[in-house]
Amino acid sequence: MNKVSVIMPVYNVEQYVAETIRSVLAQTHTNFEFLIIDDESPDRSVEICHQFKDPRIRIIHQKNRGLAGARNTGIRHAQGDYIALLDSDDLWLPEKLEKLVDHLERSPQVGVTFSRSAFIDESGNPLGTYQMPKLRGITASYLMCRNPIGNGSAPLIRRQVFEEIKYSANLYGDAEEFYFDDQFRQSEDIECWIRIVLQTQWQIEGIPDALTLYRVNSESLSANVMKQLDSWEKVIAKTRTYAPQVVDQWESTARAYQLRYLARRCVRMQNGTLAVKLFHRSLLTRWQILIEEPRKTLITLAAAYLLWLLPKPLYRWSETIALKISGASQKRQILQEQVSGVSG
Repeated sequence: MNKVSVIMPVYNVEQYVAETIRSVLAQTHTNFEFLIIDDESPDRSVEICHQFKDPRIRIIHQKNRGLAGARNTGIRHAQGDYIALLDSDDLWLPEKLEKLVDHLERSPQVGVTFSRSAFIDESGNPLGTYQMPKLRGITASYLMCRNPIGNGSAPLIRRQVFEEIKYSANLYGDAEEFYFDDQFRQSEDIECWIRIVLQTQWQIEGIPDALTLYRVNSESLSANVMKQLDSWEKVIAKTRTYAPQVVDQWESTARAYQLRYLARRCVRMQNGTLAVKLFHRSLLTRWQILIEEPRKTLITLAAAYLLWLLPKPLYRWSETIALKISGASQKRQILQEQVSGVSG
């Protein structure tokens, strides 16, 4: 079995990290090293990590560099053929690594694979809905418009992919090799995936199984949406420096989709005013998204306006019903694709 290096940055997650570690140690693919990167966490997170005595675990301490910086530290220390990323408040189902490793071994052209994700709440209870991204045919233009991998706990990446995109820089007093861009504190994932597609021949392709449990907690949902938009704009600016023709062709479309995504995020935050404002900006940027993706665009419009106009108890009731219907439909689609072997 090819060896996997599991890289988990740790910062301020004492409430969740033990359960996350247990989900890794329960993997059916057992040939892995587990690199826990202490990003100068101020709480008891690292103390909890030290309670686990599995010989595959290595805890690496560093001065705070943020998520991208902690991942880079892990990749520098990694000895595996494949790199698995894991955020320290999410969970994996036991067969997560086994199925993704199998996918890479059967697909030599694929450099980054990922699973779909099921949403859970702060207590780990399933919310009944899923991230349902496109799984194949992922191009640079598609990545500019959306993040199919969905979250930082979903992907498995060949080590060779990171070797092909690495660059040297002196950000902390010594020259080091970088894979993710340490200068991004948000949107570092999508910046990296775009670079992989534009600068290498590797493909990004997912599998239909929902093997990651993606935790939706109030702290992450309340993150400043406008800061996220600003970080996305910086990704576009960086991409322009080495792929100006791609950016010129797709920037307006990508910005409209990003604004629509942020409007949906505001709906989940129960901020109707900002959701409507961002949705309006999305249409003003490119009204054609109503034709290109009518269902998703109209659902976002309806959710934003209902949240803005309805009394909160009535909105929450309607939202609960809509999520149950959506979740059931998503689950049927996943099951159908698992049976048929169709992935995207």
